Amino acid sequence: MLSKRILALFVAPLMLGGCTTMQSLGGHIGSAVGLDDDAPKSYTASAVSEPTRAGIAVSDEPLAARAGASALASSGSAVDAVTAMFFTLSATYPVAAGLGAGGICLVRDAGGQVSEYDFLTRTPARGGAYAVPGAVRGFADMQRDHGMLPWQRVVAPGEAYAATGFPISQALAVRLAGAQNQVRLDADLAAEFLDESGQARAAGTEVKNAALAQTLAEIRLNGADGFYRGLVAARIESWSTAQGGAVDLNELAAVRSTSGAARSRGTGEFITWLPGARTGAGVFTASLLDNLSHSRGSDVAGAVRQSLTSFGVTALPHDLGSTGFAAVDASGQAASCAVTLNGPFGAGRTAAGTGVQLAASPVGQSGLASAFLAPLIATNSDGVAIAAAGAGGPNGTAAAVTAVLEAAGGRKLGRRGDLRGTGAAPFDTVNVIACDTTSCVGLSDPGAHGAGAAAEVASNP
Repeated sequence: MLSKRILALFVAPLMLGGCTTMQSLGGHIGSAVGLDDDAPKSYTASAVSEPTRAGIAVSDEPLAARAGASALASSGSAVDAVTAMFFTLSATYPVAAGLGAGGICLVRDAGGQVSEYDFLTRTPARGGAYAVPGAVRGFADMQRDHGMLPWQRVVAPGEAYAATGFPISQALAVRLAGAQNQVRLDADLAAEFLDESGQARAAGTEVKNAALAQTLAEIRLNGADGFYRGLVAARIESWSTAQGGAVDLNELAAVRSTSGAARSRGTGEFITWLPGARTGAGVFTASLLDNLSHSRGSDVAGAVRQSLTSFGVTALPHDLGSTGFAAVDASGQAASCAVTLNGPFGAGRTAAGTGVQLAASPVGQSGLASAFLAPLIATNSDGVAIAAAGAGGPNGTAAAVTAVLEAAGGRKLGRRGDLRGTGAAPFDTVNVIACDTTSCVGLSDPGAHGAGAAAEVASNP
């Protein structure tokens, strides 16, 4: 039985690495996703960009960071970039992000208003092992409100990777190695990610997912309804029913995101924006912010223990199946997102004919995953100072909050090593974009294998 404090977290009103340039992508998909001659370069975490002419994207998975930077290079907004990253991650990093996921994003528009988009998974009315997914609807709503590019443009990179293939990144390879026993239990996952001997495929191996590409094509052509209605939804319902689940067409069609003003807190000369108290993530992040502020950031581990203890959390799964990513564009818009499948590859089963792994139902320990989604945006008189995303566990949340507090205290975050590592990467990570008056830099988790990618945007004549 879960304690009342743990329950509050659920229902609170509550081979490529980050320091490697990415030149190994085959030209066979470049034209489809806008990654050919004018493609942005992928930089090490110490690279900076001029904020008036460039955008930055950062992610746990390098191919996704590049897709986000490509959207920025096409004069897309920060929201276009994170949306492109999400759909790319659904192909290139499905252990932690996918069409069956849920999540939380914060968006700071060019005028300074910060909004929160909640689209967490939920348990079907009739129960079962599989969650009702919210991510596709959430990103569609957010991109409709804040995007600059056509919807098709931000979905296409993920579709192209799934259809024509992509090299397994070091980031994915590490997660695959930890989840291979689960992968063996699903024929579709095993065919894509295990070799002939039943071992996880190595970094650099090219894989593809034709069924997922077809589902992404439906989303590209028909928006979120391409996922929540029609053939894809019918296949999910049929498969869920056959597997003893309870995800049905009516619940899929009724999925909506929730948006509103984000919660703000004063932190030195910064205003820090974090999820509101209506989500467990908002409650836990606020608790850590309080504890770290009181200790002046001197005892991060102690602050984490204090917050976990206050909610009665004594144990956590090794891998909660989560990831975080962020972008800042040339206009000053920023977006920070964290998504989860409530476990590696969600429930670990692929809905037949869709290429989609549904998240595990957010009951029991699986539901704790959503409490550790920590998108943060900090602003000052110059605009965006920090866009951070912690995901995967309490240490990612703490590392994101610590980055904000240290920057607010005057510390310049300019190198990957300036971030406090979570100590549990790649399962529990932090990714940060730090900006000062002259430049921004994308900093991926120092213990993981992500990347920051910068894109120059042409000046108006």
